[in-house]
Amino acid sequence: MASLKSLVALGSQALLVLVVAVALLQSQTVESQSCPTELTSLNVCAPFVVPGAAVTNPSIDCCNALQSVHHDCLCSTLQIASRLPSQCNIPPLTCA
Repeated sequence: MASLKSLVALGSQALLVLVVAVALLQSQTVESQSCPTELTSLNVCAPFVVPGAAVTNPSIDCCNALQSVHHDCLCSTLQIASRLPSQCNIPPLTCA
């Protein structure tokens, strides 16, 4: 009887771990699917970041769009972008 209770408790713990793992995977999938949409919202910032822009202060729309992008999405995008030159066999970018 005691071993049956142990087996049930162990099964319950395994089920809980499985449920948590599935929930984490689903949240990561949702985040990775929403990242392109979040980045697209940053198009309103283009007038402020292109070289030679007449207006250098971002609009409230740009600031709101930037604030709505998840930190992980933005950081991952910047990391990927910084690796592109080496993956394309061109010299790394250096910014002054």
